[in-house]
Amino acid sequence: MLLILTAALLSAGLLAQESPTTPRAAQVRIIQGPAVELATAYLTIVRWTTNNPGGSPVSYGIVYYGASPEHLTETAKSPVRLNPGHSTTTFRVRLDNLKPRTTYYFRAASMDANGEQHKVTSPVGSFSTP
Repeated sequence: MLLILTAALLSAGLLAQESPTTPRAAQVRIIQGPAVELATAYLTIVRWTTNNPGGSPVSYGIVYYGASPEHLTETAKSPVRLNPGHSTTTFRVRLDNLKPRTTYYFRAASMDANGEQHKVTSPVGSFSTP
């Protein structure tokens, strides 16, 4: 009985461990995108790919957006678990509660789970909701 309990506790501890950390990239670069993957009247998904930023096992894609390119006052973010075996990471961020028939402007960025920015942002892009 003690052996079964010990095995259960050990396996539960192993399951709770995070994946190995990917070495931090010297410089994070956007290598594809950002692009609008989906645009509906009320939501849009923005996608882009960077070299693998490394560092913490989880990073966040961030999109700053708004109805004016000078006022990107809204923010949306989404987590992604980094794969240490991949050289790139694709971020997808969902922008909700949009207004129909409106042009929005956006800039994509990313950060570590601890809030440290990856020091890369995209140029300002735009999309229109149907």
